[in-house]
Amino acid sequence: MSPQAQLALILWLPVVFYIFNKFPPRKAAIVSFLGGFLFLPRKAGFKMPLIPDYKEIFATCYGILIAIAVYDFRVFRRLRFSWVDLPILLYGFSPIFSSLTNGLGLYDGINSSISQLFQWGLPYLIGRLYLGNPSGFRELAIAVVKGGLLYVPLCLYEIRMSPQLHRIVYGYFPHSFLQTKRLGGWRPQVFLQHGLMLGLFMMTATLVAIWLWQSKSVRRIWNIPISWVCFILLVTFILCKSTGAYILFLLGLICLFFPRFAALNLPLPLLIYSSLIVLYLSLSASGNFPKEELLNFLYSQSIIEPDRVQSFEFRINNEEILAEKARERWLFGWGGWGRNRVFQENYMGEWVDVTVTDSLWIIVFGINGLFGLASIMALLILPVLLITCFRFPPKTWLLPRVSPIVSLAVSLLLFAIDCLLNNMFNPIFPLISGGLSALFLHSSSFSSSSFSPRHSFSLANRKTHK
Repeated sequence: MSPQAQLALILWLPVVFYIFNKFPPRKAAIVSFLGGFLFLPRKAGFKMPLIPDYKEIFATCYGILIAIAVYDFRVFRRLRFSWVDLPILLYGFSPIFSSLTNGLGLYDGINSSISQLFQWGLPYLIGRLYLGNPSGFRELAIAVVKGGLLYVPLCLYEIRMSPQLHRIVYGYFPHSFLQTKRLGGWRPQVFLQHGLMLGLFMMTATLVAIWLWQSKSVRRIWNIPISWVCFILLVTFILCKSTGAYILFLLGLICLFFPRFAALNLPLPLLIYSSLIVLYLSLSASGNFPKEELLNFLYSQSIIEPDRVQSFEFRINNEEILAEKARERWLFGWGGWGRNRVFQENYMGEWVDVTVTDSLWIIVFGINGLFGLASIMALLILPVLLITCFRFPPKTWLLPRVSPIVSLAVSLLLFAIDCLLNNMFNPIFPLISGGLSALFLHSSSFSSSSFSPRHSFSLANRKTHK
């Protein structure tokens, strides 16, 4: 960790206090959260007693919660936990069961649970506190788009000059530089952990901007017409060379535009995606995934580059080995300390790790078992389905008040799909999950009265907000 990285983390706490002093609490929390996520150094931090290290998003969440306690303490009094919060609680405490069932002890389980609860639970808690209404989601959606715009010149610089900004500003590169070369050029990374994480964020910003434009809920951002904002973000996103994010982007567009071409007032694409996630996890975790059939199909498609299929095959082969190991402790997993990995003895008599873990699902399944895997997937999928099925059906999705909620909800489900292939933790998504859970609990009154069936796409064309 370089001195400038240490300095940035130390100065971030007073920066958060300055933001809370300058803006209303909700806006200050959103700005602080996105600012810390987008610009703080990666793989840098300080050891802290009893709580996870002061680094990256932890530094941001610590600062926000302390600032809330100083400037807006009354918001905690309004917090009421409900059954919708069970997934985050079950996932957060799942390491205790994993440790106890593997003889690692209660102390180890509590330590692991604290880390897990802080990593996923703190963003979720901030979402529960401040995103329980449509105006909160509108503010978050606009902030995500603005974050994407701030990243545009930085992405374009790294596309041309190679990913250098993290090294220039903080003095080191946080990942393998070999993975920045893609499709005959450079894949930008800016201040995030990996180019895949950047691609997912730029995809989210682009998707949200397009739906704000289509719903006419926003006319301009920073005095730039929203149509131009969409164009700028879309071009930059395409230049980011993240093929997985391209596919997720198309899936997101299908979800959002589906109500325009179907009379069914049901989020059918979201239900299909959710079902496919559960099916994929069930087949993969049980060892019944049709690997050979899928690979033969992918290799036969001329539009898919062979190296991408080979990368997918490598990933699937490793997950197959790890899933077989995980099934030996299928309910609560193997616990921490690398016990979920597969080791073999080499010719020198040394035991070496022979597997590579790329996806979040196989990591959770191996460490926390089916209990942890079901909990984290419920955390990512359940709030989306509750909101889109029971609060805001598809015919309301173009209403200016609803469109920011729906665009962020779809992005959350796309992140759940990405977790089947990658392990790129992004705190924005548990933040959205917490907000959707709060919105589901608080929106029953206005969802039934303000968004009745007669309010459809025509209303969205008449009601606009600047």
